[in-house]
Amino acid sequence: YHRLLTHGGFKTPKPVEYFLTVCGMLGLQSGAITWVTTHRIHHAFTETENDPHSPRGGTFWSHVGWIFFGNAQNQTEATMRKYAPDLMKDPVHVFLNKYYWAVPIGAGLILFAIGGWSMVLWGIFLRQVIGWHSTWLVNSATHLWGTRRFETRDDSRNNGLIAALTFGEGWHNNHHAHPRSAKHGLAWYEFDPN
Repeated sequence: YHRLLTHGGFKTPKPVEYFLTVCGMLGLQSGAITWVTTHRIHHAFTETENDPHSPRGGTFWSHVGWIFFGNAQNQTEATMRKYAPDLMKDPVHVFLNKYYWAVPIGAGLILFAIGGWSMVLWGIFLRQVIGWHSTWLVNSATHLWGTRRFETRDDSRNNGLIAALTFGEGWHNNHHAHPRSAKHGLAWYEFDPN
């Protein structure tokens, strides 16, 4: 989902793209346009003071501090127009970005109707916490621990454990070396089903 929107490289029918966006909204990591804007800013300013989640601000900051104390999750319309003009031209994506919170709430209501609070706790809250920390490990751990196949201007690393947790996102040095590539696992042994 994020690779499709952030890096392109695929030509998918709009209904498929919208379906993937709605599925991505279950991650409750802000709207797709906000997320793409933050990701593109990260690549434009990696490990500088303008990077929204630079590990040079400390491990806590790069893992979760930027969510609670930074402004990356609250992008202005002008910033989104600058970094995600392709998505800002699409009224469906603009609508979905504004109401990203509705899909997880709807899913929670459905789970509650099917199985009560225990299903909501397992299907929404536990899944969410695991998903968030797995994603945030890409921001923190893969800029601190692992191997570097490519010499990049940042400290990005490939980390097989994080790649296993995130279905390929942990091949982060590969990603920073080839930021427009939708594929992060570049060798046969780099597990990347995304």
